Amino acid sequence: MDSMTYYVSVMGRSVIPDPHVTSYEWVIQATPQEAEQLLGLLNLMQEKEEEAFPGMVFPWPDTPEESVNRAYEAVLQQVYREIYRLGTPETRYQIEQSI
Repeated sequence: MDSMTYYVSVMGRSVIPDPHVTSYEWVIQATPQEAEQLLGLLNLMQEKEEEAFPGMVFPWPDTPEESVNRAYEAVLQQVYREIYRLGTPETRYQIEQSI
């Protein structure tokens, strides 16, 4: 299956083929299945963020902040690895510069 250009917004949790629909941060080349997989990771990231929210709002004194954010951070790392893997040369360069 042929790759298409998709526009990804981590903040907006979107992977779209049209750059004029919404704002985006990254450009990738992906098959529809790869784009769907990335969207699934973005949705999982949203779930983990929501799960961690109570721990951020009502922190327990004996629960370190790192453990509250661990699942979210793990998925966030997966998202950026996938964006880098599928990214255009410019996207990869931008990610490398931000590390």
